[in-house]
Amino acid sequence: MDLKIFRQLILVLCTTFSVFCSAQKNDLGAWYMYFGSNKISKKFNFHNEIQYRNFNGIGNLEQLLIRTGIGYDVTENNNNILLGYGFILSQPYINGEKSENTEHRIFQQFITKQSFGRFNLQHRYRLEERFLQDDFRMRFRYFLGFNIPITNKQMLPKTLYLSAYNEIFLNLDSPVFDRNRVYGALGFIINKNLRIEAGYMNQIQENKNRGQIQIGFYNNIPFTGN
Repeated sequence: MDLKIFRQLILVLCTTFSVFCSAQKNDLGAWYMYFGSNKISKKFNFHNEIQYRNFNGIGNLEQLLIRTGIGYDVTENNNNILLGYGFILSQPYINGEKSENTEHRIFQQFITKQSFGRFNLQHRYRLEERFLQDDFRMRFRYFLGFNIPITNKQMLPKTLYLSAYNEIFLNLDSPVFDRNRVYGALGFIINKNLRIEAGYMNQIQENKNRGQIQIGFYNNIPFTGN
C-alpha cells in the first residue's frame, strides 16, 4: 500500500468517524495526538507531545494535554529512563454546565522494548505527581503495547501494521483503581522517522465505558546526525 492510498483511507476513516460521532450525541469522543521522540545526542532524547481530546468528533474540547521531557538510553536505543512535565487543561461537564480546570504534572518513566518474530513489544512504567487546582495526587501507570507489520516482515518504511495496547492506571491512595484503556489501530510507516495510526480506544473509569476514536502522528526525526 503506498502513501497516497493510505491518505485516502485516513480521509475516509475521519469522515466516517465525524458522522458517527455526531450521531452518537457525545457517546464517542475523538483524540488527535502528536508524539515526538527526537535524539539530541547518542544517549539523550527530547520527548514532546500534544493531545487534543474532544467530547465528540471535533469542536467540543474535553482536554488539552501537553507533555515534554528528557530521556536517556541505558542501552543502545533501548531501556529509556525519562523525566518529564505535563500541562493539562480540562473542560468537563458538571451538572450539565461546562467547567474548566488545570493540572501540572511531573512524571518519571522507564520504557523497554522487545522483539519476538514479527511482534514488537513495548513496556512503559510511569509514576506521576499530579498538582491539581485543589489537590495533590500520585499515580502509577503500566502500559503494554505491540506492533505487528502486515505488508513486510519487519517495521520498515512503507509498511502497513497493526497496533494495540492495554494500559492500567493505579492511584497511590484510595480508590486504588483509576482507569484502564484498551486500544487497537491500523498504522502506516511513512519513512524511518515518521508514522501515523488511526484506531479506537475504550476506557473504563468509575465503572463507565467510553469509546474514543484516535488519530496519532509519530515523529522520531533526530536533532543530531549521530
